[in-house]
Amino acid sequence: MNILSDYINQDYKPLDVQESVAAVQDFFVEVPFSHFPVLEEGVFVGNLSSEDVETFDFDKKISDYKYTLEGFFTKNNAIWLDVLEVFAHNQSNILPVLDENNSYLGYYEIDDIIRFFNETPFLKEPGNILIIEKNTNEYSFSQISQIIEGNDGRLLGLFISDITNETVQITIKIAVGGMNEIIQTFRRYEYEIISEHQEDSYLKILQERSDYLDKYLNI
Repeated sequence: MNILSDYINQDYKPLDVQESVAAVQDFFVEVPFSHFPVLEEGVFVGNLSSEDVETFDFDKKISDYKYTLEGFFTKNNAIWLDVLEVFAHNQSNILPVLDENNSYLGYYEIDDIIRFFNETPFLKEPGNILIIEKNTNEYSFSQISQIIEGNDGRLLGLFISDITNETVQITIKIAVGGMNEIIQTFRRYEYEIISEHQEDSYLKILQERSDYLDKYLNI
């Protein structure tokens, strides 16, 4: 079983506030990171942006630009969804990891977190993807689970993939169970089916009626 903290990386030492801008500029030329963690007397103080460094005077130190450091990080016991959220919110491909005492442990790289995600049952296990939509104030995760399990389906995971003030879209991965029965039950509970499925008898009936109408009009 993969543990997220196993992906903590220490290949590159964190930057120190006393390092010269020239040295840091050279560092970012060699590595593909958007940011990199900075320590002051062994304590994490923030992340230096590779784009910001390009505008600094090369003969100064990081400490002269301490006000530009970005303070995002994660804890070593954070779940992977929270980690992904921090990555996305800060538009970074690297994320410092601190322990419960706020001591610096290393960093996550976004590619490693995506690799971890690929090993989760949501992606790894075979199943069907179903996307449904309903009014924002009317959907219920417990109802969604009951609909799937009530039709002998097994829920591998679900998440909100789009949301507005009016509607919410939910992406679901389902193992086993009759997809047509699940889809029709969702419709009875007034969920709109966004994804297309060969097993969907409702769409087959509509297509048959459309074909019949075309033939009738062409007589």
